[in-house]
Amino acid sequence: MNSTDAYSQVADKQLDSLEAGSDVDLYNAVLDACELIFRLPAQAQARSTAIMTAEGIRLRLPVAGHPPYKVFWSSDGQRIEAVFPHP
Repeated sequence: MNSTDAYSQVADKQLDSLEAGSDVDLYNAVLDACELIFRLPAQAQARSTAIMTAEGIRLRLPVAGHPPYKVFWSSDGQRIEAVFPHP
């Protein structure tokens, strides 16, 4: 998988919005969560919950220190699908 496939278009836009926003700590925490998913997917999966979506099962990893933000990802190739506040 190349790096352009690592993020969905939705996630890419959401990350761009977070980067342009005023909360640098939130943006950095989201990047840390994404790095955990890519570098240590088994550990990320252990910290995630699974939800069923129209596209199939997605994992939901909490963003440390920034509830209710979550990183939604698929374990098939560790792809980031979305990033947003979610209970």
